[in-house]
Formats: sequence, structure tokens, C-alpha cells
Amino acid sequence: MSYAFDCILASALVTVIEYADGAPQRRRVLEVASPPRDASSITRLPSLSWKHFLRDLKDGGIEQVCLITDEAIDSTFAVSDGELPSRPPSAEPKSAREERFATQSWDALRESGNPVYDIAREYADVFPDKIPAELPADRGVQHEIDLVPGSKYCVTRQWPLPRDQIKAIDDFFEDRRKSGHVRESISPHSSPTFCVKKATGGWRIVHAFNKLNDATIPAQTPIHRKDMVLNSMSGSVLFSAIDLTDGFYQILMRPSDIPLTAVSTPSGMLWEWLVMPQGLKNAPATFNRMVSHVLRPLRQFAPSYFEDIFVR
Repeated sequence: MSYAFDCILASALVTVIEYADGAPQRRRVLEVASPPRDASSITRLPSLSWKHFLRDLKDGGIEQVCLITDEAIDSTFAVSDGELPSRPPSAEPKSAREERFATQSWDALRESGNPVYDIAREYADVFPDKIPAELPADRGVQHEIDLVPGSKYCVTRQWPLPRDQIKAIDDFFEDRRKSGHVRESISPHSSPTFCVKKATGGWRIVHAFNKLNDATIPAQTPIHRKDMVLNSMSGSVLFSAIDLTDGFYQILMRPSDIPLTAVSTPSGMLWEWLVMPQGLKNAPATFNRMVSHVLRPLRQFAPSYFEDIFVR
């Protein structure tokens, strides 16, 4: 969200045009007691460090973020609130999502005349719609869970859930079992499972690894600088991006840590993960390490930033 301001220094009235997704949403006039009139006045305003900004934003202490510019507003832009377009929904409609995915299909790639089509079809086995129903290969990086010395068993009791969510959880684990990603467990550890409604419908299966994460030693993994990743792509004329399918499930758990991943279900089952599940404290760091490890020989033309892989 950004705001454009049309300010006359002699006046304390400020015209505010609120934008969302590039479209004007609302027009207001605000009265400012003593607006800053030059750059030095602005630089003397109270500041907030980015760490405190992120903290306050997460805690709800910041309700709006405004971008103040000296860009002039077109005088012909004068519409009432009723003439402004309605706000776009916060969630992408399912139909729009399906249409967007359709444009990324093999047929769409061929019909568009994209020169990448022939080479992509030659290596179609690395572009599956779903990952193979088997354990992934050991690519040299496994997810490890190192606990703080003296940590006790990490156990949180499973709470009851509605029937439709119980069925969604049972179906999810049956599918993961057939894929070889989970197995029945007798671990002394246990974290509950619950559901979160997806924006496009259906349920997302989530594990409450709170106690396990609190007892986990944070991983210290180097993170690529965004500006260096962008600078490495300067001078290129063709760009593409790779989105990994079920990326976390392509990383094995360290065998000794598998019992720590045990999760319960409302139907009374206890499962443990053989691949890296979502929700673990150091999972993003492990994923970043895996991508960097696999793409190390290709870093000159395939830089990465966590799950984002760019090809130039």
C-alpha cells in the first residue's frame, strides 16, 4: 500500500490518495498541523530502527505504512469515494488460481512458442507435477535437530478437532505414508496436529512444534545478500525462476532425530517424519543450505535466495 501526496507549502491540507495493487482505493483530505517543508525537517523527524519496525509490525503496533513522495498528482484525477474501484479480495479466488496454473502448463508453454519448450520436454522428468512416492535421495544435506543440553521430552497433548478436519488429517497422513515420508511411531516425544483453512479452500495440515522449537539450538547458516543476488544478474537479458515442488519433503531427516518429529492426530495415531516437515525451527535454514549445496557448481548463472532460484 502506498500513498501519493499533493502538498502546498502554504497550506496544512494534504490530499491523500490510497492505493492497493496499483489501483486507487480511497481519496481523503487530511489537516496537518505543521508539515515538514524541506528535506532537513524530514530527516529530523523521529526514526525507528528496522528491527523495532518489524517487531511493532508483527505485534500490531503499526497499523499503516505510508510512502511520502514529492510526485505531483494529476489534476484530472478527482473522483469520489463511490467512483473508486472496490478493494481486491485478500485471497486469490480458486478460479483465478486455476487459470494462473493453466498458463504454466506444458500445452500453454508449447502454444506460446516459448523457445524453452523443447529443452524442457527433453528433461521432463525433473518437472513432475508431484514428487515420486518414495524417500528422496541423500544429496549430502540432512535436517538436524540439536537440542539445548538438559532438554526434557517435548510433549504437547493433542486437542479435539471437528470431524472434517480429522478426516483431512487422516487422509493427509495416509498419503504421506504411501509416499514413505512418515511411519508409525513409538517416540516419547509428541506434538499435536491441527488444520488451517487455505485461502483457496481445503485444509492445510500444521504441526504445533512449539516445545520442540523452544528446545532447539538455532542454526547459524549464512544467508545470501539480496543486493548481491540482484547484482549477479545484471547484464543478462533472459531470466527464469524455479519453484521446487514440495521442497521440504525432498530433504531427509537425520536418522537419530526422527523420533523428535513425532506428531499426534485427533484419531489417536502417532506418526514420525522421515523427511523434513514444515514448522521446525531450523527448517528454512536447512532448505537454504540444501539449495546452495546442490547449485554450488551453477552459482554463476543460477543464484538462489532460500526457496527462490533464479536462472539467467
